[in-house]
Amino acid sequence: MSTSLFAPDFQTVLDHAKQTAGGPAGSFPSPQDWRDPFIYFLMLDRFNNASAAPLHSPFDDPNFFGFQGGKFSGVQQQLPYLKRLGVGAIWLSPVLKNLRFDQGSYHGYGIHDFLSAQPLFADIPAQADDELRALVDAAHQLGIYVIFDIVLNHTGDVFAYQNADSTGFNSDPQPIEWRDPSGQPRPEFADIATIPAAQRSPDALVWPAELQKNGFFRRRQGTPSGDDTIGDFASLKQMLTADPDLQRFLIRAYQYVIARYDVDGFRIDTLRYLKGDLARLFGNAIREFALQIGKKNFFTFGEVLDGQAEEDIARFIGRSTTDGDQLVGVDAALDYPLFNTLKPVVKGFAAPSAVVDMYIRRKNIEQNILSSHGDATRFFVTFLDNHDMKERIRFVQPGDEHKFDDQVTLGLACLFALPGIPCVYYGTEQGLHGAGSDPAVREALWGGPGFNELSPFYRDIQKIAAVRGSHAPLRYGRFYFRPVSGDGHTFGVSPFPLGVLAFSRILNDEETIVVANTNTGQGQSLDVILESQLSQAGDTYRVLYSNKSNPTPPSQVKQTGQVTVHETDGSIGHGPLHVFHVTLQPLEVQILGR
Repeated sequence: MSTSLFAPDFQTVLDHAKQTAGGPAGSFPSPQDWRDPFIYFLMLDRFNNASAAPLHSPFDDPNFFGFQGGKFSGVQQQLPYLKRLGVGAIWLSPVLKNLRFDQGSYHGYGIHDFLSAQPLFADIPAQADDELRALVDAAHQLGIYVIFDIVLNHTGDVFAYQNADSTGFNSDPQPIEWRDPSGQPRPEFADIATIPAAQRSPDALVWPAELQKNGFFRRRQGTPSGDDTIGDFASLKQMLTADPDLQRFLIRAYQYVIARYDVDGFRIDTLRYLKGDLARLFGNAIREFALQIGKKNFFTFGEVLDGQAEEDIARFIGRSTTDGDQLVGVDAALDYPLFNTLKPVVKGFAAPSAVVDMYIRRKNIEQNILSSHGDATRFFVTFLDNHDMKERIRFVQPGDEHKFDDQVTLGLACLFALPGIPCVYYGTEQGLHGAGSDPAVREALWGGPGFNELSPFYRDIQKIAAVRGSHAPLRYGRFYFRPVSGDGHTFGVSPFPLGVLAFSRILNDEETIVVANTNTGQGQSLDVILESQLSQAGDTYRVLYSNKSNPTPPSQVKQTGQVTVHETDGSIGHGPLHVFHVTLQPLEVQILGR
């Protein structure tokens, strides 16, 4: 276990990764394109323990904020289950060491040692680093990539304020007392630099040693008016990420994490809180190190969660094409704008036109933004729910628990077919439906439904993933919304809730179409426009996937005469068109192709 960024054992790990690059003993190579796999996000403490039941019952208690006992080995045991589901990459909630005395840090976001694995997630705590590496190696043996959730903005609750009652924001750094291994603030520990070496416990303070400087911490409670990115993150202590030395140390620490654990990507927590251009510097430095050790497509994506997410993503991801600087930062972001738009449409609360409007707005905001892959839009990580959203996508109606189940599969089919890299939150495949609080959507999966491969949600995700994997347009294709018509004469995007969302993906000479009826009680029968250069009258399309057991195939392609088409850009066209007729049951989605 290394305690310094410049210790011989630390350097040995970096040197070995560089020296073995490209060889059989070298790092696991990156995917050629991150749009090929889909991601499965799991919370390590809440996923599985092969040796023991969850520590607290019931498994889905919405008021339980403690550890449940998930282990690295528990994830490793279920890798074949994930592989059979179709998972191509797993995103792990933070796995680095949190403070032992903080029982609320089951989520992992309170890191205090940036070089070590979390002992509480290990069967043998002293071997946590090796157990985490064994998990990653086992995933790689099955062809599954591994993404670590990481934190740059803050540490765990490593110190207390002398004025513990202060709740308002103070512009000056406040007096603090660093905590000992039991969590007690020590008045004599006002400055971490003066704490005697013998009292610098590996279970307290902040590590590696280079981070042990009061000046690296903002030391402010609360937030100033108008800027919620300044100040501690609840009990988590914010670092001064604009400091050049701190930036250098954090970058070097996470380069070590890549080399030590052979990880394939990073999800960066609280990205928009970072100061001093750290997001761009970090993304570029991590990319270059990964290239150096043979990972030619290391993937970084950030969390940008606020009311101006679209604009903030454009500020933090990549660089402006008008900027002469050659540094290109973080690759992509979690697609909160799509989540905020698609979920209400799937639920029937918003019109399909809202999704169209979101993509038009994105195109305008990001027209001059490049990611490291050249196009930010294609590399968003898309999702329908996660650990921070206090409601899972599945809603259970009291007295009729399966009434809205098809909303889940309808949403997933759209998610897997829209641009980006789809991410499924753990437990979705088993029908978890928590709502109302953070713990409510962080259930201990193995204490509840477990890993039933006959679950209808599991089997539908398998089918959707297989269609996406076998039809390249759904991964790489150009993206077009398709106006629809109920009367065969007037076409447009559904402007009302409970409407039909229709879009296509086109790659070279192949078009794949998705049509989703969000109406919970009424079927829909309508014409859908096809690309006229890729179809002709009499062509037949088939149902590649439907979430219904008895779908009606579309009619043969026909050519219309004069019609009125309200295009998504606001213009009006008049045909002729190539269309086919689609018949959908309530809450049915169809993926259609040749």
